[in-house]
Amino acid sequence: MNGEGEDRHDAARWSPLESEGWYAARGATSALRDALTAAGLEKDFPYLRADPNAFGHGLIELGRVSPETAERLAELLKHALSCTQGAAGVCSGPTDIRES
Repeated sequence: MNGEGEDRHDAARWSPLESEGWYAARGATSALRDALTAAGLEKDFPYLRADPNAFGHGLIELGRVSPETAERLAELLKHALSCTQGAAGVCSGPTDIRES
């Protein structure tokens, strides 16, 4: 019969663990988790997770956050964007936004 003995990859046998998008999302989530932990925000993103959509594209869900957490994240991003890097690629700007 047509297709017998072939190991075909069809939608009925698809697994997110076989998706490149899943691994990319998982890696990005780990990097984001590490950065949030370094910023002291590890408890403020309880819903952070990697997840593939129906097409196997990896997505990162941040979940709901409090207004205070959103403001803190906005301040971190603002400081990161205004950071000037030295010759070694190290930020010479403020290291802790709580000082400002």
